[in-house]
Amino acid sequence: MSTAIARPDPLSNGFYTVGDVARLLQIESRRKVIGWIAGYRDGIPEAVISRDYPPLGNTHELSFWDLMEVRFIYHFRKQGVPMQTLRRIASKARSDLDVRHPFALSKVKYLTDRKRVFAQVIEETGDRRTMDILGDQYEMYDVIEHILAQGVAFDPQTSMAENWQPLLADCPNVYVNPKFAYGQPVISGRYIPTSALFRSWRAEGGDFEGVADWYGVGRDHVREAVEFEARLSA
Repeated sequence: MSTAIARPDPLSNGFYTVGDVARLLQIESRRKVIGWIAGYRDGIPEAVISRDYPPLGNTHELSFWDLMEVRFIYHFRKQGVPMQTLRRIASKARSDLDVRHPFALSKVKYLTDRKRVFAQVIEETGDRRTMDILGDQYEMYDVIEHILAQGVAFDPQTSMAENWQPLLADCPNVYVNPKFAYGQPVISGRYIPTSALFRSWRAEGGDFEGVADWYGVGRDHVREAVEFEARLSA
């Protein structure tokens, strides 16, 4: 049975600029993100992920699932897995799993399938560097998958990522969900963008109580939104 998943209404799929993606994932270079989603002019000839939105001139917008795939790629790149290997793995995973976004699928259901694709590509290409990084039994692969699953909730029907808590340990009430605020980070409950709370807090001279009263949220929620925005800015 095919596991292909229909593309949703763009209005409920989130909108992120390259700058948004770099900021949320704390990627130091926007050029890296552009290379992964559009391909480099020199070097890698093809994009790594298959985006939901076509580019408009030089403007690139990503969906929530695109964001989750960039997150996946970034974690493996930080470990030193070559981009050429990841591009091959992404292409094979899309084909084998019959999905547009194989790196945005539930770890619980698709971990074995993704691990198999990694192993096959590494064996076919003779990529000893990646084998050395991940280990003969792919121990490091399992560790990375475990890290990636933290803070992510998956749709039980489609197995696709549907909600992400970027700073789960320190800001557990901040969510990134394509259904709210076009996918921008929001505070749970009232789904107010953290950026709006942060701007108001700064405009009010750091008055947590005043901002909380104005938006009808708890003082702790304002504090959490401020901490979240400050950490991303840093």
